[in-house]
Amino acid sequence: MRPQPKNKRLYKKAREILTLSRSISNYLVYDMASLQNNGTEHPHIYFTGDIIRQSDELVPKIISAESQTFQDDRIKHANSLIHITNRLYKNCERLEQSDSNGKEFLILLRKELRKFRHLQRRWLLSL
Repeated sequence: MRPQPKNKRLYKKAREILTLSRSISNYLVYDMASLQNNGTEHPHIYFTGDIIRQSDELVPKIISAESQTFQDDRIKHANSLIHITNRLYKNCERLEQSDSNGKEFLILLRKELRKFRHLQRRWLLSL
């Protein structure tokens, strides 16, 4: 049986971010999959995979932080979650600078990440 998180709103927002980032990545990868005029691949294509990987790490980090016995361990895992969220936000900004049709979707993902950060700050105080 999988452990359930205590903060359902944070967990739900993390699941929404994962779903959204998968959809965005699938959309963007088609724009960036073709080779450029000089024969090289698009420099931002790897960020599409990074946003999925980082989004996929959010839920396990929430659960691992909440399941720790000692407060120092909870804080360590929570700080790791903050670091992942910051990297995810930064990769969204990098993808927005690429020549793609999906920039509007990335703005939506960053907006959801800002909401997640707000929930995350409240959650951190409850640990």
